[in-house]
Amino acid sequence: MADTSTQSIQVHAPLAEVAAVICDFPRYPEWADAMKQVEVIEEYEDGYAAQVRFVMDAGPLSDDYTLDYAYAEDLSRIEWHLVAPSKMQRSLNGSYDLTDNGDGTTMVQYMLEVELSIGMLGMFRRKAEKMIMDTALKELKRRVESLAAA
Repeated sequence: MADTSTQSIQVHAPLAEVAAVICDFPRYPEWADAMKQVEVIEEYEDGYAAQVRFVMDAGPLSDDYTLDYAYAEDLSRIEWHLVAPSKMQRSLNGSYDLTDNGDGTTMVQYMLEVELSIGMLGMFRRKAEKMIMDTALKELKRRVESLAAA
C-alpha cells in the first residue's frame, strides 16, 4: 500500500525560475546529491521532458527508474509517475505545486506517494520519506536561490 506525504518550502525566487530548475533534469546531478545520472529519454513537442531516467545512489538505497512527466500549462504543477516497477519501488507518484506569492517568492509543495518493493516498517518508511522530501526541497531551494543570486 502506498502512503502519501506532503511538505512545503518557500523559495526566494519567482515561480518561473523554480520551474526552470525543476525541469532542467540533466543538471540534477549538479545539485541533487543522490542523483548520479539523469537522462531525458523522451520529450514533448514543446521541448519539456516526457520521460526521464534516474540513477540514484543514496548509500544503502540505490535504484534505476524511469518517470513519466506531465505539466500544467503555466508550470504551476509538475507531476510524475513511475513508468514500471524498479528494484526499490513498486509505484511512485509525485508532484510539485508552485504558488507565486506575489512578492518574488514561490511556495513549493511537494507531494510523494511511494510503494516500496522492499519491506520496511511503517515508522522507518515514514522517517525515510520525510528525510527524502526534506532533502529534496532544501536542495531545490539552495539551487534556485544560488542561481537567482548569480
